Amino acid sequence: MDLSSWIERHAAFSPQKTALRYGGADIAYAGFARHIERVAATLTALGVRRENAVAYLGLNHPDALALLFACARIGAMFMPLNWRLAPAEHARMLGDCTPRVLFVEPAFAAHATDIGSLPASVRRLPLEPGVWTGGGAAPRVGDEDSPVLLCYTSGSTGAPKGVILTQRALIFNAVNSSHMHDLTSTDRVLTTLPLFHVGGLNIQTTPALHAGASVTLHPKFDPLAALEAIERERITLAVLVPAQLMAMMDSPRWKSADLSSLRMITTGSTIVSREFVEKVNARGVPLVQVYGSTETCPIASYVRVEDAERKAGSAGVSALHCELRIAADDGSDVPAGRDGEILVRGPNVATGYWNAPGLSAETFAGGWYRSGDVGHFDDEGHLHVVARKKDMIISGGENIYPAELENILVQAAAVQEACVVGRPDERWGEAVVAVVVLKPGARMTEAEVMALFQGRIARYKHPREVRFETQLPRSALGKILKDEVRAMTVGALRGAAARTGT
Repeated sequence: MDLSSWIERHAAFSPQKTALRYGGADIAYAGFARHIERVAATLTALGVRRENAVAYLGLNHPDALALLFACARIGAMFMPLNWRLAPAEHARMLGDCTPRVLFVEPAFAAHATDIGSLPASVRRLPLEPGVWTGGGAAPRVGDEDSPVLLCYTSGSTGAPKGVILTQRALIFNAVNSSHMHDLTSTDRVLTTLPLFHVGGLNIQTTPALHAGASVTLHPKFDPLAALEAIERERITLAVLVPAQLMAMMDSPRWKSADLSSLRMITTGSTIVSREFVEKVNARGVPLVQVYGSTETCPIASYVRVEDAERKAGSAGVSALHCELRIAADDGSDVPAGRDGEILVRGPNVATGYWNAPGLSAETFAGGWYRSGDVGHFDDEGHLHVVARKKDMIISGGENIYPAELENILVQAAAVQEACVVGRPDERWGEAVVAVVVLKPGARMTEAEVMALFQGRIARYKHPREVRFETQLPRSALGKILKDEVRAMTVGALRGAAARTGT
């Protein structure tokens, strides 16, 4: 069986039950099943075959989900593109894995043109109602072992890497989610996170469709629209990263909004403090944390609602169909209370990276995904994440790898060396800071440094601050000491606050 059978079976049991609500209109399970069949037939007519990629560039839309399930039916891979990236970044991804078709929402037509030329075999089609013209029944050749989702995530080297997730991974991730949320067909899920992230796609959205629940889908996040939807639609479950929650809490509607229908809010994407959890809990809604990554589909561990207050700040225990280890540098297990690298194993874990066998073998050695994250178990077996991947910055729920920015900075003729770090930021979690050393006699302004990133990487990755230094701290072996650079930026921020009295 393939993932599209979820929709077909719910269409047989409850044909008129709402599967998706989008733009004020409802799509019933029966109608969604028919639409998936049309999309699958269209893909087949366009020449899409087993293990071909089908790319999508656009905001959250029912057609994005239809493409996922249609790809599952015919054994192809859905490749959602992060619409916040720059055309040059998309060009690198599409060059790494060339899709058979690229569907583009009309609002991104100019962006798609700026991506540049693609191989003649690639069809670029606008995502418009008339695009689904395929007739007849599409071949059902997808199965649980078929790769179905290819999500690109930036690498520590600055190069994008495509994470390959099979249909089996999405199935077991859905089961993990159902256990985490006590998810049933009676739930009403709000999805505001982008579907190009596994967080938006797989923490609740695909699991809800597996359970026969109803999903209210917003094109993109708006704090007031989210609050209004919770009230109007009587939403029971939602995933909201800390930056989204802070935007909602800043709204005048936060204190008066009727949130009584919410059974819980799920959060993640960054280390979540006990204080933040308690702040949301004080509004009468349990906030529970999930831990994982693109490589784990993403649910690897979670807190259930009964432990929301008692274990505030914890990332919970291993998911129902997942294993976690805390390993020392030599690979041995470490005892409770001691930090080590978090390793994950289970049917929800990716099979590897596209076109990167060496990196895949290293990262998924022995069947365990080496997260690079640091954490420990407490005496009850609950995971506590204390540090993230060595250099990664998480700002507003988005992963940013400094190497990508540093590679751009050192190409400038005036720059001798550069280091990019994250400093704590109350709203965004972290803010990107570029620390630049200029060549002797060279001059650059902060604006000129900022201009280096224009059109080359997504705006959310751009530094929020540029600091000029005469040298960077280095180890005896000449390696830049990023911890000291971070301390420099935090110290400068505190010094500025002291001078201004803020």
